[in-house]
Amino acid sequence: MEKTHFSSYCNNNIARGCKYCVLGKKLVLFISGKCSRNCYYCSLSEKRKNKDEIWANERKINNPRELIEEARESRAKGAGITGGDPLLCLNRTIKYASALKKTFKKFHIHIYLPTKLVTKEKLEKLSKYVDEVRFHPEFLINEKSNVIEDIAKIKLALLFWKKENIGIELPLIPEKRFEILSFINMIKDSIGFVNLNELEISDTNFSYMTGKYKLNESGYVIKESKEAGMWILKKLKSKLKVHLCTANLKNNFQYKNRLKMHKILPNGIRTREGTVRYLAVYAKNNFERLKREIKGFVDEGKKRIIISIKEARRVFGKHKITKVEEYPTYDREEVEREDVK
Repeated sequence: MEKTHFSSYCNNNIARGCKYCVLGKKLVLFISGKCSRNCYYCSLSEKRKNKDEIWANERKINNPRELIEEARESRAKGAGITGGDPLLCLNRTIKYASALKKTFKKFHIHIYLPTKLVTKEKLEKLSKYVDEVRFHPEFLINEKSNVIEDIAKIKLALLFWKKENIGIELPLIPEKRFEILSFINMIKDSIGFVNLNELEISDTNFSYMTGKYKLNESGYVIKESKEAGMWILKKLKSKLKVHLCTANLKNNFQYKNRLKMHKILPNGIRTREGTVRYLAVYAKNNFERLKREIKGFVDEGKKRIIISIKEARRVFGKHKITKVEEYPTYDREEVEREDVK
């Protein structure tokens, strides 16, 4: 077992799709909140769970053109297609994946698939546009599930992908460590990698999870989840790439690095956290007059002029200058705002 440079653990390195993710180079394509299953540990937010909407990163989109815009703005080198269950809207999934492949060269796409709706025909259609497939088997949520049937469905992927591009993705449920280890050993000769995800709470699973488990000091991760993953890594004896993806990796590496990939507006200063600081003059009433009086980047969306430090010195006292820190994402959510005095 080896500790990585991004606060996670692995055996024999990590999958190619994960390498893009940790560097922030993957666009997150949320294809729909509709799902074929109802996993109690699902961490989707109220905003997205069971909602038949498409999101590209933090941008709600309605067509492939908007997806391409977001991919360019975030300077993505690949995409991870997730949900919900992408197989519930297979035609939509193919339509959007196809748009990315046709627009960008060497664009790496991976997809997350619950096994419930997997068929040979569906995998064949996906294989034309998807480079890496990650299966989420049934046994963790359904004790009566047919493990042999699950494995047979995963093995179908060998007809269309190389073994190194086929994997399974599992949440690290502490009391299920033995079942997880057993399943990996049963499927290991037919896949190239395993991702084990540290278990987190969200607004939609909070009541159940806090009633069943204790939380670690951070307050949003299930206690002993990571320890279960480390136990599995130590027990596995194979050449499989196995990655224990921690909550710390997702929040302090993957997400922050993705923020740093986004383009920022002129005169902005990017912080170490990936947010951006601007000096701006906001229009109260006459925005057209403000545009004539102040030199800077005209931000029509927020009715403001983003100015340089030099311009701030020139107009100080004549106009109210505001220092604002915000995310560089499509919604440009503000972190902090204060007037310059």
